[in-house]
Amino acid sequence: QGGREANQVSDDYRYQDGNYEGYAPNDGYYRGGDEHTHEEDAQSDVTEGHDEDDEVYEGEYQGIPHPDDIKEKQKQQAPAVADEYRDRADLMAERMEDEEQLAHQYENIIEECGHGRFQWTLFFVLGLALMADGVEVFVVGFVLPSAEKDMCLSSSNKGMLGLIVYLGMMVGAVTLGGLADKLGRKKCLIISLSINSAFAFLSSFVQGYGFFLFCRLISGLGIGGSLPIVFAYFSEFLSREKRGEHLSWLCMFWMIGGIYASAMAWSIIPHYGWGFSMGTKYHFHSWRVFVLVCSLPCIASLVALKFMPESPRFLLEIGKHDEAWMILKQVHDTNMRAKGEPERVFTVSYIKTPKQVDEFIEIQSSTGTWYQRWLVRITTTFKQVWDNVLYCLTAQYRMNTLMLAVVWFTMALSYYGLIVWFPDMIRYLQEEAYESRVKIFDEEEVSHFTFNFTLENQIHRNGEYRNDKFIGMKFKQVKFEDSLFEECYFEDVTSSETSFENCTIISTVFYNTDLYEHKFVNCRLINSTFLKEKEGCHLDFEEDNDFLIYLVSFLGSLSVLPGNIISALLMDKIGRIKMIGGSMLISAVCCFFLFFGNSESAMIGWQCLFCGASIAAWNALDVITVELYPTDKRATAFGILNGLCKFGAILGNSIFASFVGITKVVPILLASSALVGGGLLALRLPETREQVLM
Repeated sequence: QGGREANQVSDDYRYQDGNYEGYAPNDGYYRGGDEHTHEEDAQSDVTEGHDEDDEVYEGEYQGIPHPDDIKEKQKQQAPAVADEYRDRADLMAERMEDEEQLAHQYENIIEECGHGRFQWTLFFVLGLALMADGVEVFVVGFVLPSAEKDMCLSSSNKGMLGLIVYLGMMVGAVTLGGLADKLGRKKCLIISLSINSAFAFLSSFVQGYGFFLFCRLISGLGIGGSLPIVFAYFSEFLSREKRGEHLSWLCMFWMIGGIYASAMAWSIIPHYGWGFSMGTKYHFHSWRVFVLVCSLPCIASLVALKFMPESPRFLLEIGKHDEAWMILKQVHDTNMRAKGEPERVFTVSYIKTPKQVDEFIEIQSSTGTWYQRWLVRITTTFKQVWDNVLYCLTAQYRMNTLMLAVVWFTMALSYYGLIVWFPDMIRYLQEEAYESRVKIFDEEEVSHFTFNFTLENQIHRNGEYRNDKFIGMKFKQVKFEDSLFEECYFEDVTSSETSFENCTIISTVFYNTDLYEHKFVNCRLINSTFLKEKEGCHLDFEEDNDFLIYLVSFLGSLSVLPGNIISALLMDKIGRIKMIGGSMLISAVCCFFLFFGNSESAMIGWQCLFCGASIAAWNALDVITVELYPTDKRATAFGILNGLCKFGAILGNSIFASFVGITKVVPILLASSALVGGGLLALRLPETREQVLM
């Protein structure tokens, strides 16, 4: 705004008009000519119509231009006066026209800036943020077997811990994605990564289950908000010819996050001694070291992001022309120097900015208390976010939004459901094989014997144990049925999945054991004593199947590499729609072959095939979601759809896990039918391959 308008308003509210002229539709650039630069306009505004002290007289109507003003100033000031009396629909129509002109001009500017060092630097910085999102999905699954030992988690608690991360991601995607369209891409991404890194770091030290659950919830909220921002942010530095390919390459960092988490879990968690203890209450075991290491990609991205600029496309949307121009010049100069052409001059001198129709409210420091001022700012911001959410459901975007919502949901339901179902099925097959090797002892009689070794995978029925000692030993999946224990002594005993059913226990002492009351089912305890029971969980059994789970996740993440490469190379050649539909239909076919997965190796193989086939659909969904919505709604729309995706993940995890060990038919049919329906619906979406970013 010129100096005259800057002094025009003396109350607490300010209406900013960011309308700019000088757009040349022939080539998309402003070439100068007879029109003044911003500095010249500012100087003329300061000197004309003011006294020596630059004083605005009370009662003077500054909106009427001086007759001697130049034509350009008349064109700038006249709409500012008339906007108060114009219908909002007219203002919006003018803004949409401005946005269309800006979209084509911005495309030409990005092409002039070229694709080079700047974009590749931003690629790796945002890739680390996306990598952190991939890590977050796998962390809880890897730490559960060890965390349940430290925190004595029940089955319901373990299930809640697995779902709480997705719940946080769902809320974070909608909230922070919406804020990114109002506060800026860079600012909101820094907030998102800061929340994630702080609470992920904190969760590695907390001891209680409730606090750990809370930290993972907030950590998930932070990283959930990063995904919509990352894609919106990066897309606004890419030209139309490069956008599909390079957004697909960016998706590879999610795969790298899965590989990183699997490799770290494999190399850290089995080393149970990697940690320390402070007394009997505080234990920092190897799985906590793993949680700490998993926060490193997020911290690295957060530090690197400090050196990256805000999206110039976002700045132009909110009328900050000069800041956007400086950033675009920085992009141009960085790329030209890297190409060995530092003499190339950035020829753009002026960029079209859309008319600002939002009323920005500035509250004076003398108005109300500080918390009242902050409350007004926060309420206004969230109202604008909510308006953006509703805008995605207006007639212009309603059909696309609903179709995309169904495709995102069906993809998430089947994908996240199956990637949880695969490891659970492998564990179930292992347990079946383990139970088939159980040893059964009937009517054994043991007296005056000392047990100081591990008993594992055994069933003892109708046995009699008199004057026996069980000292410094471990029970693993041992069951005593209808047995008699008389004058026995248990000391320093730990147990896993062990129970005493319908037993009679007479004059027996239990000292420093974890044989708690719930492990005695329908038993008669006569003159028996429990002294100094163990606190917490003290199991240190090394689970062989844990290694296999790490391997399964590692191979599942690695298997998407071919799909990532193929989708990146073909995204701009065959289009987004064919990529989504084809990938989802091929993934549905892969699901049917799961009926033949009756062994661990077969399940691992089909999992790798399914993940490799489905990744192309994920990449194309990310690209088309970015391209279908305008800049001021892009992150909001992506956040809504990604939040719906996480809701589908929660449902998929819950539904598919409940059928493990019962039937394979329901999960396979549900996943394949969802993929077929979503794939066919995706073919009705509009193709955005040749479209400029609005």
